[in-house]
Amino acid sequence: MSTVRRDPAQVAELLIEALPYIRRFEGSVVVVKYGGNALADGDEAAALAAFAEDIVLLQAVGLRPVVVHGGGPQIAALLKQLGIESEFRDGLRVTNAETLDVARMVLVGKVNSDIVGAINVHGALAVGLSGVDANLITADLRSAELGFVGDVTKVDPGIIERLLAQGLTPVIATIGSDSAGQSYNINADTVAGAIAEALGAEKLIFLTDVAGLRADPDDPASVLTRVSCGELEAMIASGAASGGMVPKAEACAHAVRGGVAAAHILDGRVPHALLVELFTDAGLGTMVQP
Repeated sequence: MSTVRRDPAQVAELLIEALPYIRRFEGSVVVVKYGGNALADGDEAAALAAFAEDIVLLQAVGLRPVVVHGGGPQIAALLKQLGIESEFRDGLRVTNAETLDVARMVLVGKVNSDIVGAINVHGALAVGLSGVDANLITADLRSAELGFVGDVTKVDPGIIERLLAQGLTPVIATIGSDSAGQSYNINADTVAGAIAEALGAEKLIFLTDVAGLRADPDDPASVLTRVSCGELEAMIASGAASGGMVPKAEACAHAVRGGVAAAHILDGRVPHALLVELFTDAGLGTMVQP
């Protein structure tokens, strides 16, 4: 039993502040990309438990969350254990057949099941999927140099829509396949954006290990609270968005131009960042709008 006493007036103010957002987003699809970096930072078990609580609360107040997850640090850790060297080109892991097997093992067998298990502590609420299931994600080879790294060519959201209709939260690992059944490891940011667009989601939210999109990549104090698609695309072209932020920025811009109402880049290391962004006036992180 908790012994912490909170100011009743402050608690009431927070609940009243959240109410119009809860009403506004009731019934809306919210695609949440839970980054491997957010999962790996600090106390992994505590971070995962807090994230699961957020997803359960979204369901409880009438939103329809869909979780897409990465697992880059976890894949790197297992590759290192196995004595397999990681090679990156333009921020993407070169993926041979052996590395693909490790990625599939980590994403589907470990990270996906951990997230599903954490949510299902609160009830039978989540179902784990990969992009291979029910032809959810069709992919093609990005380039021969990268090996089995894929680009999304099609999203068939039917399985997601059926699960949402049953009041369940899909948790999706980003392994897709082509028409011949060849599997590919796909950038999770790109998959999250494509799924949000296919579902006509209200929100696309990236939980990562930075506070948001910076006007100056080297200045942590330059986090932008709001940007338009045009401004975001200009930042990508100029190099102001760089490294791992590029696929997130591209996915945000593409999804919002494709009909998603707004996209957000948040610091997933902040406890309950998802709830703060959705249900408070101030929010946190960066919001991308048309």
